[in-house]
Amino acid sequence: SAWRCPLHPWGPRLWARPAPAGPVVYPELKLVQSINAHPSNCICIKFDPMEKYFATGSADALVSLWDVDELVGVRCFSRLDWPVRTLSFSHDGKMLASASEDHFIDITEVETGDKLWEVQCESPTFTVAWHPKRPLLAFACDGKDGKYDSSQEAGTVKLFGLSNDS
Repeated sequence: SAWRCPLHPWGPRLWARPAPAGPVVYPELKLVQSINAHPSNCICIKFDPMEKYFATGSADALVSLWDVDELVGVRCFSRLDWPVRTLSFSHDGKMLASASEDHFIDITEVETGDKLWEVQCESPTFTVAWHPKRPLLAFACDGKDGKYDSSQEAGTVKLFGLSNDS
């Protein structure tokens, strides 16, 4: 299986996701430190743009928020029922979107852990991404009935956060 290893945004390190996850020095790819973040496989990792936190999503359906400097867990979000497939921090680092095979996207206020929104979807969500300067979330979901259609040539990207007069 292939994994996506994000480049640490503030240094020459990649973050490996198989258990145990942790930073590896680039380009040597030598493990620097190991973090037991979840009891099951980590599926996704995202760094916040303010350089304060990173979040991990796991097969245990939990999203964990970590302090970048101390490498300690800050809080855990457990609103999803299926393995967390995708995460994204807003441009200001104040909101965290997480999604899975649940038919909604959870948007959390990072500092308090409070649920801000639950964006309803018709099918599982495979990717979420905040706009780099605005509170606008783009997301892509599976086919309408959760069924893959190989004859379908185009996917659908949806947006959350547009004002009513846009």
